[in-house]
Amino acid sequence: MNVKGMAIALAVLFCATIVQGFPMFKAGRCLCIGPGVKAVRVADIEKASIIYPSYNCDKLEVIIILKANKGQRCLNPRSKQANLIIKKIQRMN
Repeated sequence: MNVKGMAIALAVLFCATIVQGFPMFKAGRCLCIGPGVKAVRVADIEKASIIYPSYNCDKLEVIIILKANKGQRCLNPRSKQANLIIKKIQRMN
């Protein structure tokens, strides 16, 4: 292999190792897909958690875990109920 071929091979290898560390998409893995529901029955709420925008997801997410193993729901962070939950959780901290 000549010097020119070796230089090209090293350049390609170098670029491949640099690109491997960069994220493929700007928005990472958000837990909520879509805007979420507007409201959830208060009696069904077991736990509420807020996930603030981060490197992985650039959206504010409000996740409600329901009682009786009914799963979880994503609450639209712009809804009235979500705003009340966010304020209540922030006061607790």
